[in-house]
Amino acid sequence: MKITALMVLKCNPEGSDPVILANASDVNHFGYFQRSSVKEFIVFVGRTVAKRNPPGQRQSVQHEEYKVHSYNRNGLCALGFMDDHYPVRSAFSLLNQVLDEYLKNFGESWKTAQCDNAQPWPYLNEALAKFQDPAEADKLFKIQRELDETKIILHKTIDSVLERGEKLDSLVEKSSDLSAASQMFYKQAKKTNSCCTIL
Repeated sequence: MKITALMVLKCNPEGSDPVILANASDVNHFGYFQRSSVKEFIVFVGRTVAKRNPPGQRQSVQHEEYKVHSYNRNGLCALGFMDDHYPVRSAFSLLNQVLDEYLKNFGESWKTAQCDNAQPWPYLNEALAKFQDPAEADKLFKIQRELDETKIILHKTIDSVLERGEKLDSLVEKSSDLSAASQMFYKQAKKTNSCCTIL
């Protein structure tokens, strides 16, 4: 999963080209001589997608193994260039956070922008690095991944106990924590369940 670029643009309602307010890209995984062309392509595709994304809409455009996710919030548009494996929900969560942070830092000044801003915005570069892991952008994704890891650990723990040759039956027999009634219940339940096993 890889984020190649993040952009913030002002979309003009009269149909002229969007104005780039902030732009951050990581093209190090491309060949050295391809990098400038890739950056130009990112700017071209970014303007094209932002221009065609109506206010209040989220949009994903696929090109080969890459997706461009776009969120236009009343004329202020955030775009993310990601590979096909980056989760869509995490991508839009990231774009929402980028727009929130932009408004917090610059307020409504974007509405008067007439030309591209060449001044770097450090937060966008930090976000580009931080959100390479989708769990950072989407808390539910992070929780689901932690649950999956816990489930794997639990399976490994039970398997490791059984691998050491200890049978659950012998542990029940030896346990002083279980009353005679609980041990009898365990044996009856096992006997009852064994007759219902489908092979």
